[in-house]
Amino acid sequence: MSVFTEVSQAQLETFLQGYELGRLVAFSGIAGGSENSNFFVSCSSGEYVLTLVERGDNAALPFFVELLECLHQAGLSVPYAIADRQGCCLQQLNGKPALLQPRLPGRHVEQPDPAHCEAVGRWLAKLHNATAQTPLARPSERGLEWMLSETRQQLAVSRGPQADLLDSLLCTLAAWQREDPGLPRAVLHADLFRDNVMFDGHHLSGVIDFYNAASGWTLYDVAIAVNDWCLSDDASLEARRTQALLAGYASLRHFTAAEHECWPDMLRIAALRFWLSRQLAAQQHSGQRGVLVKDPAHFMQLLQQHRNVTLGLPLAL
Repeated sequence: MSVFTEVSQAQLETFLQGYELGRLVAFSGIAGGSENSNFFVSCSSGEYVLTLVERGDNAALPFFVELLECLHQAGLSVPYAIADRQGCCLQQLNGKPALLQPRLPGRHVEQPDPAHCEAVGRWLAKLHNATAQTPLARPSERGLEWMLSETRQQLAVSRGPQADLLDSLLCTLAAWQREDPGLPRAVLHADLFRDNVMFDGHHLSGVIDFYNAASGWTLYDVAIAVNDWCLSDDASLEARRTQALLAGYASLRHFTAAEHECWPDMLRIAALRFWLSRQLAAQQHSGQRGVLVKDPAHFMQLLQQHRNVTLGLPLAL
């Protein structure tokens, strides 16, 4: 169970006194997260999720609160922060920043079909449409500079085909750092994996975990989603699901000529970002009790498959 900071029943009951949510009925830690401590909280008024923020810049937390409120107002089902009796959304619990949010309905989909993927693509386009023209902005903690630095370090200890692959990716990163490829930008979810999306049947009922959200290229967000939702067992892109997700997105936001050109490289860079972060997590938390460490080998396999990308973006009609 991925709970870094434990919370006792007495501590939680005291914390909830600041809200108008009734009495505590039950609570439990949530398995599956790798960066924050999360708890399901049942109160007499309903179901909630408590998050203790373990990583990142605490000064950015007001951005997350404002972003989620923006998306909530735009009609997207997201876990917006609940205000306490004094109207404050950001709290402290056990020395960690704390947010209490409504628990969204639905469940995670382990084996998505094309209809699920189309819904994910449409949701992602709605996110980008809702934030592209807003003043909301935040630099990514794991953007180009971070990827360049970490890739150089990994390249220094790599050999053979892996070293060749990392060297090629390093060239792409350096080229994009020198000259921006001119892609559309908005606020990105930047972590739209299956375990961050809930469905009720084929209805997308909610998206969670916005703590990687940052300003960036919208195509990068699309590539992150495709790299999780649209894979075959051998980590190659499955055509029907890939085409469905991209078509769902393009139905609300057309892809540009620059995005068509950058698509194969963007798939590779999106896979590299998560290979790097999983490598770091494995080094930092391997063997640590109660912490989920995800295998970085999956994304290295994906990078190998992405050497030859044959499925392109849909053309605007």
